Amino acid sequence: MMSTNRVKEFRLARAWSQEQLAEMAALSVRTIQRIENQEQPSLETLSALAAVFEVSVSELSGSTQSEGDEALDQRITEARKQLEEESRFYRSVLTAVVVCVLLSILNRTTSPESVWSLWVAAIWGALLVVRGLRVFVFGNLIAGWQKKRLQKLLRK
Repeated sequence: MMSTNRVKEFRLARAWSQEQLAEMAALSVRTIQRIENQEQPSLETLSALAAVFEVSVSELSGSTQSEGDEALDQRITEARKQLEEESRFYRSVLTAVVVCVLLSILNRTTSPESVWSLWVAAIWGALLVVRGLRVFVFGNLIAGWQKKRLQKLLRK
């Protein structure tokens, strides 16, 4: 896969030491040394290095774009997208909890006989449940449908 030593080229172009690269990629220095001495890296290692250098796996490997590299690049892109969606969901949950707690405190101090803050929390919670289902349960189904629909539209 590594026809030329692209890892060393990318590292030197950025003026990084092997230790710096190893730390950024969460790899050992010994792994970096082995790769730079023409040993074959695993796909996980190659993908970690590609992420650090902000290039595709195929560009890092220095080989012509093969079907396996394309598939790996696609999986990495999809995994990053999924991670970003999950991160946004968890940030939304945290925001909802903080705001609802503050609204509950405000509700109790201004009008303890009313429970309007529970309505806000219930509506927000329902919206978060729907979003969570979309992200965690139906995400793959939606992505598959979008892919099929795009292929169908492109055939027209």
